[in-house]
Amino acid sequence: MISIESDFARFEPGTVWLVGVGPGDPGLLTLLALQSLQQADLVIYDALVDGRVLDLVRPGAQIVYAGKRGGRPSHDQKDITESLVDYAREGLRVARLKGGDPFVFGRGGEEARTLARNGISFRIVPGITAGIGGLAYAGIPATHRDTNASVLFLTGHGADGDVASVDWSRLSVAGQALVIYMPLGHLEDIATRLTAAGNPADTPAALVCRATTPEQQVVVGTLATIATEANSRGISPPTLLVVGEIVRFHGELGWFLDDIVQPGA
Repeated sequence: MISIESDFARFEPGTVWLVGVGPGDPGLLTLLALQSLQQADLVIYDALVDGRVLDLVRPGAQIVYAGKRGGRPSHDQKDITESLVDYAREGLRVARLKGGDPFVFGRGGEEARTLARNGISFRIVPGITAGIGGLAYAGIPATHRDTNASVLFLTGHGADGDVASVDWSRLSVAGQALVIYMPLGHLEDIATRLTAAGNPADTPAALVCRATTPEQQVVVGTLATIATEANSRGISPPTLLVVGEIVRFHGELGWFLDDIVQPGA
């Protein structure tokens, strides 16, 4: 039998673990992620970390919220990163929890660089990113040999928050699916730019909202209709936009919940 206490990496005092906890469902945690929750002295978590994950933190550990959400009052990233250094220098075992994977649109690279430059020992604990786990729970395979030879993960806006910072003109490739993180604030603009790049207006598109949680919703349409569908359903973040023929599998493979929303339903 595996023992988390003895068979995995030691969580030493004065170190920081940047931990991916997946898109929501605590069943998707890795064993190393669970170890961090059970051994940390201090847990600092993001807005996208599901509350059921926090229920697994060991009794007596301090839990601190440091969430960032677009368009809302949020903690300053610089302050969050510097606090990791300060807490580690106090000799604490610090678990910095990230929704999904720390290195996939999670700013984990920025935090790791600061730790490295300040001589703080750290470990990266990969997690299941929403672009993989969320699609699986929506019954949308990221790849299928009958539809796509590649899949591209991209952000719905640049670092400056501007959708124009992304080179949408290059995103019309036959046999490629798109999985777009954080698209909701620019959904209509994104659909327009993808169509202008050469993607047909009737290209299948889907929004996966609050993936892997009991509140999951999947709304399907096309590039021409997906923004209207989102507005009519009152979809809110966190949300993924999926574009491509893989979306057609959702009706047959949607296994998680019975809340897959068809256009006009």
